[in-house]
Amino acid sequence: MKDIIAKPLNSPLKGEIIIPPDKSVSHRGIIIGSLTCGKVKISNFSKGQDCISTLNIFKNLGLEVDFIDDKTLTINSKNGLKEYKGSLDCGNSGTSMRLLAGYLSGMDFNSRLIGDVSLSKRPMRRVIEPLCQMGAFIASNEGKAPLDIRGTKKLNGITYFSKIASAQVKSSILLAGFNAVGETKVYEPFLSRNHTENMFKYFDADIKTGNDAKGFYSSIRNTFLCPKDIFVVGDISSAAFFMAAASIVKDSDIIIKNVGLNETRTGIIDVLFKMNADIEILDKKTVNNEDMGDIRVKYSPNLKGCEISGNIIPRLIDEIPIICVLAGFANGQTVIKDAQDLKNKESDRINCTASGLYKMGFDIKATEDGFIINGKKEIEGGCELDPNHDHRLAMSYYVASLASKKDSLIKDFSWVNTSFPEFLKLFGELN
Repeated sequence: MKDIIAKPLNSPLKGEIIIPPDKSVSHRGIIIGSLTCGKVKISNFSKGQDCISTLNIFKNLGLEVDFIDDKTLTINSKNGLKEYKGSLDCGNSGTSMRLLAGYLSGMDFNSRLIGDVSLSKRPMRRVIEPLCQMGAFIASNEGKAPLDIRGTKKLNGITYFSKIASAQVKSSILLAGFNAVGETKVYEPFLSRNHTENMFKYFDADIKTGNDAKGFYSSIRNTFLCPKDIFVVGDISSAAFFMAAASIVKDSDIIIKNVGLNETRTGIIDVLFKMNADIEILDKKTVNNEDMGDIRVKYSPNLKGCEISGNIIPRLIDEIPIICVLAGFANGQTVIKDAQDLKNKESDRINCTASGLYKMGFDIKATEDGFIINGKKEIEGGCELDPNHDHRLAMSYYVASLASKKDSLIKDFSWVNTSFPEFLKLFGELN
């Protein structure tokens, strides 16, 4: 894996960039689009390795895939899917493994899902248990990959109460529920990302969402899906690194184009406003049930600390490492709570984030469910950083280095390619 030297910037970030496609929407375009039994064109598809893993799995299962250009493809499942005799490799993608566990449980063939060394350590019992309640047959390595799935057309709908707000858990159950008998209903304590529900609705599925005394729910029944074309909005999780960088690099002023503004994903924007960042939303519109717009961000010399907890956490769970970076440059204290699920990501993101930023000179302490960060005006840098196979940590360290005093070495930076291969190129366009 490639190491890089991350250098402090001596000039502001200026200009416009088009952010890469949203990974969550790209995954679901392939997965749910394949259930239409027709031809679906997907424009602006993500080239990140995670989404390519999903695409390659479906190719192996017999999905017809034709690329029109670099980011535009058509899929067609009119001939149905078939059993693949080898292992279906999810790479580093937890989204691929968890969603496909639900999808493949309702097929009439068997499947084996594997992943890389990082993914093979991540917990899968959270999807295995509800799927088995529906009648699925899944063998695992003590609740972790590989997953051996004996597909069946005899799944039954259930009502499931998830203890955590997780889009991957919810989506896995809904995908199984689409092929089950009767209604499948998932409750969660807070509303997690709803890209799955949005796309099912876009394809005219029999899906309902809402909230009642038991919590937020999504329910689905099997029905015919109407094939339609999809445009993948820009990834707000990727945009977050640029929003943070422009906020902490002196005199910066950038516009990030075509960013997805799904209400279940905009927690990072709410936090930036709360921290007194100079941010503005431009040209907001809706495409295939997803909100999208441009975001202008300027340097913010008077960032302030705040508390981040409760129902906003599922709306920014992936952005917490870069929020920790922002907090390090803010006035006062930032406290992050209720984020214990960060320990189950590509790395233990609580302890690894705190360890890396502490080495750089941040006043940061890990807690059981988050962080306590005391802001400073200057960050030393000048150290060696290990992202622990985690793309978001590598990118967060890079952004922190832009506003630090000394160069830092970031090991294994190639992990960034799992989600954002254009990362360094886009920063180069703003210098």
